[in-house]
Amino acid sequence: MPQVTAISQQIWDMKYRLKALDGAAVDKTIEDSWRRVASALAEPEKDQALWSERFYEALKDFKFLPAGRILAGAGSGRNVTLFNCFVMGTVPDDMSGIFEHLREAALTMQQGGGIGYDFSTLRPRGAPVKGVGADASGPLSFMDVWDAMCRTIMSAGHRRGAMMATMRCDHPDIEAFIEAKREPGRLRMFNLSVLATDTFMTAVKEDAPWALTFNGTTYKVLAARELWDKIMRSTYAYAEPGVIFIDRINRRNNLYYCETISATNPCGEQPLPPYGACLLGSVNLASLVRKPFDPDAAIDMAELDGLVRTAVRMLDNAIDASRFPLPQQEAEARAKRRIGLGVTGLADALIMCSARYGSSAAVALTERWMSAIRRSAYLASTELAAEKGAFPLYDAEPYLAGETVKELDEEVRAAIAKSGIRNALLTSIAPTGTISLFADNVSSGLEPVFSFKYSRNVLMPDGSRTQEEVSDHAYRLFHRREGETAALPDSFVDAQRLSPGDHVVMQAAVQKYVDSSISKTINCPVDLPFETFKDVYIQAYELGCKGCTTYRPNEVTGAVLEVRPAGQATTRDAAAPAAQPELPLGAPPAQAEDVYEAGGVIYMTQPLDRPEALPGQTYKIRWPESDHALYITLNDIVQDGRRRPFEVFINSKNMEHYAWTVGLTRMISAVFRRGGDVSFVVEELKAVFDPRGGCWMGGRYVPSLLAAIGEVIERHMIDIGFLPDPARERREMAGARALKVVNLDGSTGDGPATAMARCPKCSSPSLIRQEGCDLCTSCGYSKCG
Repeated sequence: MPQVTAISQQIWDMKYRLKALDGAAVDKTIEDSWRRVASALAEPEKDQALWSERFYEALKDFKFLPAGRILAGAGSGRNVTLFNCFVMGTVPDDMSGIFEHLREAALTMQQGGGIGYDFSTLRPRGAPVKGVGADASGPLSFMDVWDAMCRTIMSAGHRRGAMMATMRCDHPDIEAFIEAKREPGRLRMFNLSVLATDTFMTAVKEDAPWALTFNGTTYKVLAARELWDKIMRSTYAYAEPGVIFIDRINRRNNLYYCETISATNPCGEQPLPPYGACLLGSVNLASLVRKPFDPDAAIDMAELDGLVRTAVRMLDNAIDASRFPLPQQEAEARAKRRIGLGVTGLADALIMCSARYGSSAAVALTERWMSAIRRSAYLASTELAAEKGAFPLYDAEPYLAGETVKELDEEVRAAIAKSGIRNALLTSIAPTGTISLFADNVSSGLEPVFSFKYSRNVLMPDGSRTQEEVSDHAYRLFHRREGETAALPDSFVDAQRLSPGDHVVMQAAVQKYVDSSISKTINCPVDLPFETFKDVYIQAYELGCKGCTTYRPNEVTGAVLEVRPAGQATTRDAAAPAAQPELPLGAPPAQAEDVYEAGGVIYMTQPLDRPEALPGQTYKIRWPESDHALYITLNDIVQDGRRRPFEVFINSKNMEHYAWTVGLTRMISAVFRRGGDVSFVVEELKAVFDPRGGCWMGGRYVPSLLAAIGEVIERHMIDIGFLPDPARERREMAGARALKVVNLDGSTGDGPATAMARCPKCSSPSLIRQEGCDLCTSCGYSKCG
């Protein structure tokens, strides 16, 4: 078994280890998982034994990391896709077409794909609908429908779906799109991005007027800078929307001659045409550094070349090995054979080579490595084309005339001209948060290290908890070599001590050598002035980036905590509810295999036994359309000092409600007794809309009686401390802005506090924003993968 940290073992067991339907492990070791994936991806080869062994060697010791869908799905025999990224078809501006595309979205997410949509094709709110005598409700109303659908789909059976929504900067509803997430709870299943054209960016620079139009009709004219400031103030306040420089994406697309792009996958690294799909994999640069921390430390360039060539072949084979949710996606993938080969562990590799992230030395090293990866990938794809044929839509003359292809060296261009190329686009930088945790906690993608050391709670077999230190891969290697008390060199810099400019120059350096795009978050301090913040996006545009996403700690997206040594209290710790006497789990230590833990949440294969007495609370609600009140009783159990809901009862004199309330309470109680993350019960109930209409309660519109019940359960969960209190978090946020960062040596700095919200899966305050995605550093939950 590879020597990896406990969290790496847990990530493997929870996400990538193949298990039978009864939960029995099929993969006994991590090597078994590598063998399974290698064998599955070698099936399209004539000499399967040869390539299976070569693929295994690439996977061994975490040198090449296929994306999670491939690690979990390849060789499993299950009806899942190996593709991470999809952009759906163009949404037609008519009712039947809209809901046909909603069905396609549901089918795609059911198999595990994240999806992207451009809603610019839908007419604006208030536009006339001919033949009906009504006004259009606008694209945002249909985005609400997509959002509700996504809430009910468990992606690949274990993960919530993720979606990207884009809208052009000249659409009449763009201002409403920009401000949509100011409304609490709205569009939470979407990431939002504005499609900014070159014409718009020029108008912003020149302070020119900007027209909002649809189908030739101008609805409004405003100053371009006014619209730009609205985008900037929104993302400054709550981290959305992002900005996609769409003309640059289309201009630098190798397939500019046969497709037009207007949307990306949820995290933005894959701009794709209608029904476009792409699968992902990352070279672990940290694993290739020789003589780390020595003056002559360097990446083994020969090994990098061989590894990239093998990885390209593996990903190309995955196209043929994968299933697809829709036939249109399969046709698109096979016609163009896109792959997204990227990197992870970049920051750790730079540290091991004594280069500070964002410095000129780091930029130079990064460009050398990325240039070599691009060259090896293109040459490998031309060799595959000579052996297996070029991608079906390859057209030599326009392909070789493409802006990106013209930048390749003469040897690569000659190889393409001779044999064609197997894969239309080859490189991308995707979110790698979870697979990087799995790979001995190397730094993620091209992001800097978020924190070199933190602690997490671990459930022991006897039911007690202990704290476990989680540390960065390079940090551990350095102290293993120099001793635990050795001072860290200047190259050890984390996200809290970098300026936004450091992030931008690194993203721009990588983008030069990437066909597709990059998923990255530029972390900004909470006290960064707004005018300086705006300059980040202008700098990203001027340096050649294809998009820009920032995260600044704010009241909407997350509370602020300190990165701290283990055992040091935080503001939230002080506010946590007092521990209560524990009730029995209902299983003796010998049955410990029935209980496993992810972060702060306990999961069980057997339901808890009910003690004789339980603490609880009864709530009374009056639904305006009912003659009688409903009484909702919620009883709780205490586990490990944490109170959590155990069962629910609903009573009313109104017999009309009897059958469905009994069924509902039995189902919810069964879910509660199984443990785990049960907060989704609230989400599902609150998302129910009564087709007959909801009611006004307490000055608010509640869409259904079930939604009202969901709000009661949510209030109870907050009161007992099972869910965080948003109002308290806002107060903490305001107070935490004056906190100082606690460094690894125990000293404090003047930088911003680290933004870490509660994880929706394990409830630990360990959620960070990187690579345009949410990642939990405790349990490995990722919104994107």
